[in-house]
Amino acid sequence: MNIENVEKADYLTLIEIWEASVRATHDFLAEDDLQELKPLILEQYFDAVDLRCAKNGDGEIQGFCGVHDSNIEMLFISPDARGKCIGSLLTAHAIKEQGASKVDVNEQNEKALGFYQHIGFKVTGRSEVDGQGKPYPLLHMTL
Repeated sequence: MNIENVEKADYLTLIEIWEASVRATHDFLAEDDLQELKPLILEQYFDAVDLRCAKNGDGEIQGFCGVHDSNIEMLFISPDARGKCIGSLLTAHAIKEQGASKVDVNEQNEKALGFYQHIGFKVTGRSEVDGQGKPYPLLHMTL
């Protein structure tokens, strides 16, 4: 598995991975909210972070991570590639190479919470709403 920079040409692949991953892990998210987020991520959020992707030996993107201001803003793995340490690889890269030391996790996403706790992140705060003001509480975590 190789960690590489993301090109704009990769964005459509990333948004497909994002949607498939969200559908597999964010069952609390309303369909309307997912559809509202999709163009924002594709047209604004990808450009606002330092994006890296994990590619397999065939050059296929298996997952991606975006960091901004020492915060992991996005980490999404293709459902087919889950459980293969790709999230751990991307997170380790984000910490070591991109200076990440913080992450916000949806409170309802217990698997993500456990994943980050296993790596060493601790909950340091909580917000009642997410970044869009929706009623999806966020847990603020720090290494």
